[in-house]
Amino acid sequence: MSESLHRPSFGAALYYKDPLAALEWLERAFGFTRQLVITDDAGQLAHSEMRYGDSYVMISREWSADSVSPVTVSGKNTQSVHVQLSDGIDQHCARARAAGAVITREPADQFYGDRVYAARDPEGHIWSFGQTVRAVSREEAERASGLNIEGWI
Repeated sequence: MSESLHRPSFGAALYYKDPLAALEWLERAFGFTRQLVITDDAGQLAHSEMRYGDSYVMISREWSADSVSPVTVSGKNTQSVHVQLSDGIDQHCARARAAGAVITREPADQFYGDRVYAARDPEGHIWSFGQTVRAVSREEAERASGLNIEGWI
C-alpha cells in the first residue's frame, strides 16, 4: 500500500444501506474527504475510507446480519464515533445542521474543558464532535463534576 494510504493505528467502520450517498453526505456535512473508494462491476461500494485530520473512517454497505445500518435495526446504535476538532466547533455544527444532520446535543461547554455537540446522520449513526476550549486540571474537573477521575493527563 502506498504511503498516501497510510492509516493511523485506530479507525472506525460504519455500515450504510446507501454507502455512496453516505460518502457524499459526510463530505458535505462534516468535511470528511475521500481517501479511497473501491466499487465492484455493478457499481456497488466494495470498500471506502474517508479522512478527517489524522484519522480515518471506513464506510461500507451492509453485507451481513452483523454489519448493518442503524436504519435496519430501528435506529439502534451500539457505538458512536467521536471526532476531536482543532477549532470552529460552532461553525461545524451549523454546517452539519444545514446538511440535514439532526443535532441531538447542542454545542455546550463541558466540565473537562471541551465544547461538544452530537448529531445523527441520515441513516441514524450518532456522531459527537469536541473541541478543547480551555485547559482544566484534574482537580478542577473533579470539583466541577463531583466525580472521581483517574488517569488525567
